[in-house]
Amino acid sequence: MKKKSLLAAGAQLSLLTLVSRILGLVREATKAAFLGTSALADAFGIAFMIPNLFRRLFAENSISVAFIPTFKAYLETADTEEGRKETQDFVNATCTLVTFLTTTVVVLGIILTPLLVPLFYKDGNLTVLVETTLLTRIMFPYLLVISVAAFFQGILNGLKIFAPSGFTPILFNIIVIAATYLLSPFTANPARAMAIGVMAGGTVQAAFQLPFVLKGGWRVSLTSLKKAFSNPGTRKVVALVGPTVIGMAAYQLNDVVSTSLAGHAGTGIVSSLQYSLRLQELILGIFAVSIGTVILPDMAGLAKRQEWDEFSRMLTQSVKIIALITIPITFFSLVTGENIISLVYKSKSFDQDSVALTLEAFTFHIMGLFFIAVNRVISPAFYAQGNTKSPATAGILGFAVNIVLALILVGSMKGGGIALALSLASLANTVFLLLFLARTKRFGMGSIVKGMIFYSIKMVILSIIASVPLLLLKDRIFSLFTFGNRILQEGLPLILSALLFALVGVLLLIITRDSLIKIIAQKIRRRI
Repeated sequence: MKKKSLLAAGAQLSLLTLVSRILGLVREATKAAFLGTSALADAFGIAFMIPNLFRRLFAENSISVAFIPTFKAYLETADTEEGRKETQDFVNATCTLVTFLTTTVVVLGIILTPLLVPLFYKDGNLTVLVETTLLTRIMFPYLLVISVAAFFQGILNGLKIFAPSGFTPILFNIIVIAATYLLSPFTANPARAMAIGVMAGGTVQAAFQLPFVLKGGWRVSLTSLKKAFSNPGTRKVVALVGPTVIGMAAYQLNDVVSTSLAGHAGTGIVSSLQYSLRLQELILGIFAVSIGTVILPDMAGLAKRQEWDEFSRMLTQSVKIIALITIPITFFSLVTGENIISLVYKSKSFDQDSVALTLEAFTFHIMGLFFIAVNRVISPAFYAQGNTKSPATAGILGFAVNIVLALILVGSMKGGGIALALSLASLANTVFLLLFLARTKRFGMGSIVKGMIFYSIKMVILSIIASVPLLLLKDRIFSLFTFGNRILQEGLPLILSALLFALVGVLLLIITRDSLIKIIAQKIRRRI
């Protein structure tokens, strides 16, 4: 397979992820239209969060991270008959392990749900507790199907096939949106229709990728538990997953504790935080996840060959790309946050009070965008070297920072305090990751950190300058569109505002002779 550059390989996946995240916003807008920031919206948010917590532990952020480097090592010997058989045995053993463990968690989760749900509510409103319990039980099996989907994604990514896995979230969002509209008239409430859509969408995510795995030359079947647990490859995966699960558990406990605090802070706080996070994840998913997914296999190969100069170059360029994208978007979002929220969510059920509640969280969530994105890029630098303990430790320390700050800030700032705590914890996590990476003597960490800091400061300064014309002209731009529905009133002026901000930003990058702009310009000229 012809080797692609980081920018070129990320572009294809980013395009698919862009569509997926936009549809994810449509999905949240659908939820806002049907549920708003009501108690039922909070119930659905809590119910989906519980199996989602385990999904992140067992699926993409753990199994894939541990599976891909091990699978890549097996592929090195798969050109011989014996090597291919060992690789196929490893694939079957891993499939068995994933299926067995997630099924066990699903069964236990469904049984224990009535004990978990009351932890997220201040009062014991029986109707709300019963509805949340039912919704959680409907969606808990989502963990099984999405973990199998993540396993298939691990195989495809190991083969450097990214498109099918990038397309499945698009299918998921379409199915959830369609289910909400089509099934709501036949269910007791729209939240149950959405829950059914989540299960159907997760199942399709797994089924869609299977033909591509088979086309790649690998069968997927179950083996005995004895063989699954004794296989050398799965034992290595478990050894890698162990610390990762601990670190991810700490990271995901942020969601659990934050959701619990939000549930106790008042009605609508849980759903407003989730609406805000969905907007943040639009940008995060497009760039950070895409870049992190693309560079992991390449970094694993560079680490195996001990090509540390190229390893360092790839990591530095990845961080700079993240800074180039996320820092300007952060400033633009701070200036136009209310308009963005109104455009995406405002409806009959999502009124101006809901907009204000969500804006309070979004203002502080978006401040942590750069740090969350950088963490998603730096972590693969550890995973590529087979080091899962350092990111796990950073995750635990970040969790501690988040919980302490959330407990302090939630009383006076409500949802905004919880959002600010998460952003500050993400900053702390970045610092911890860099400190741990500095202990690695294989490549020049000093140059990476220096380049990252100076480039980030540069982007902050340029973003502030680009924000000045926007602040001066924003009210005038929006005053031109007082007619029509919210798409016209908010969407068109937002596009014009974004173009103004981007134009000033690009001019500043050209004036300062930005290195990444030069690379992009050269690639465009070569293609032309």
